[in-house]
Amino acid sequence: MQRVNDMATTTLEFSGSLRSTIGRTPLLRIRRLAPAKPHVELYAKAEFLNPGGSVKDRAALAILDDGERRGLLREGKTILDATSGNTGIAYAMLAASRGYKLKLCVPENVTPERLRILRAYGAEIELTDAMDGSDGAIRQARRIHEAEPDRYFYADQYNNDANWRTHFDTTGHEILEQTDGRVTHFVAGLGTSGTFVGIGRRLRAHDAGIHLVSVQPDSPLHGVEGLKHMDSAIRPGIYDPTLADEDVRISTERAYAATRQLALEEGLLVGVSSGAALAAALDVASRIDQGVIVTVFPDTGTRYLTETFW
Repeated sequence: MQRVNDMATTTLEFSGSLRSTIGRTPLLRIRRLAPAKPHVELYAKAEFLNPGGSVKDRAALAILDDGERRGLLREGKTILDATSGNTGIAYAMLAASRGYKLKLCVPENVTPERLRILRAYGAEIELTDAMDGSDGAIRQARRIHEAEPDRYFYADQYNNDANWRTHFDTTGHEILEQTDGRVTHFVAGLGTSGTFVGIGRRLRAHDAGIHLVSVQPDSPLHGVEGLKHMDSAIRPGIYDPTLADEDVRISTERAYAATRQLALEEGLLVGVSSGAALAAALDVASRIDQGVIVTVFPDTGTRYLTETFW
């Protein structure tokens, strides 16, 4: 486990640039909340330490790079996508650094913190009906692109293979390196599903016996920001429902409680999707006697401080 929490030896391909700060996040040991089992280890990938505050920095970087490589994103084009916040913030950060305009369709009930961050980066925001959730934002982004296809680079994070591939190439590789290949269980939430699909496929390529657990809300009407209830939502094109060995449903109340516990007992101020991931990982830990469980904490809690669950 020499590589856990060791970032000093990292070689950065683009030293000194914004992109060089994306990825290579530490793997944190969860100790106080984990069950007291001597042969069970629980770790979380600290994706909230990316410069944009979330795991979505990886996907946004990969999507924009891929668009530029294929000539779809070029000078004069405006980046367009639907987002509930984190991917939009990542796009906005990168668009500002590259000189692109950005238009985002965002549900009107996103937290004020996220809207302020997006506006600080100069993003144009079109708010959609809160009752339609992220699906309403997706439908609006599609309408805008269909009306003016030559004006926009439609990033389409939910259907863009660059999303999951970056996790196959980077995040999954990092987890194997940081655990010395000892990971036995992987647990992650489903939003676009890029994180779970990319990492899951990379871990499976390493060891077909690694147990993959996907996490989603237990109801269409939920408060677990960033996760999708796949049965009732527009399913992302990149989602592979056959990949998981187990699909766990977590209630909003349990996700909230775990998020508060992470702040109070582990000193980790993270978003509620991290709480949902932790709850599912603890379920796994409770029923095994030996193993190395890795989950992902997708984003920082600082952009949810106005939420009442705190």
